[in-house]
Amino acid sequence: MSTLARILIVDDDPDIRKVLQLLLKDKYFVAEAADGVEAIRYIQSNPDTDLVVLDVMMPGLDGIQTCEKLRELSNAPVLFLTAKSAEQDRVSAYESGGDDFLSKPFSQAELLAKVSSLLRRYQEYRGKPATVLTLDNLEVDFASRTVKSGGKPVTLTDTEYSILEYMLKNRGTVVTASDLYESVWGEKFLSGSGNTVMVHVLNLRRKIEENPSAPRIIRTVWGRGYQID
Repeated sequence: MSTLARILIVDDDPDIRKVLQLLLKDKYFVAEAADGVEAIRYIQSNPDTDLVVLDVMMPGLDGIQTCEKLRELSNAPVLFLTAKSAEQDRVSAYESGGDDFLSKPFSQAELLAKVSSLLRRYQEYRGKPATVLTLDNLEVDFASRTVKSGGKPVTLTDTEYSILEYMLKNRGTVVTASDLYESVWGEKFLSGSGNTVMVHVLNLRRKIEENPSAPRIIRTVWGRGYQID
């Protein structure tokens, strides 16, 4: 018998939490937190949580600050939920460790599609035999989805890891932003998706490159995309 994936909803608006609970409860085990502090306490007690749906605009710790603290505790994907739609808000969300972004108002189909995609990526490699790849000073364990740089553990978000893994499995080939977005996010590449990919690649470089401004692992092939040799 399969175990339901565990989702934590974090929003200071009880009506939003109720709506999300109704939309998700038939497929998943759903817990709630009314603010960032409560969310952090929940993850500390429930490290097996599979996904966090996190509102950006909250009193006290906002969603960005909460995500940064959650990243110290868990690699579970974070889906940001917000009324904001400005590009900079998306950048801030991704830089804090978020994996995807859903703007209010949203449809049930859109919510379920994003949740399903994030959970599928996160759970896909559990239980598979260990396969370790070493490249330069980078070591990637595909089974445990863990990364080391110079022998030291590197904490990647689920999305950052999925980007790295996709590029490693296609090393020697130029991977376009469209390839990455449609493979990692599981959605059709649209206007603006390229910026999403770019921000995540920049964050990934900051974590795995000795000199992110002159990357040796993930090269930019101007006008085409990215490549790992």
